[in-house]
Amino acid sequence: MSEHGTPHFHNQPGVAQVRVGAKEFMCVGALPPFDHPHIFIDMGADNDAICPYCSTHYVYDEHLHGGCEPPECAFIPESVPEAA
Repeated sequence: MSEHGTPHFHNQPGVAQVRVGAKEFMCVGALPPFDHPHIFIDMGADNDAICPYCSTHYVYDEHLHGGCEPPECAFIPESVPEAA
């Protein structure tokens, strides 16, 4: 599997908002197999965005440096077990 340079986030915990340290990222919704199409979100000049698929509210926080809060909302494809 190829590595990706764009951060990927999900909202499996169902929190009201996910703070992210990137203005350009991918939202996957929930963890596979319950994810939605992985979509690119670009906040542009804004400091927040809402995913049109899952309605997760993302808020930019420059102190997170590409990470997220809560930290378990970071999606790392290699950490998801493949279906047998």
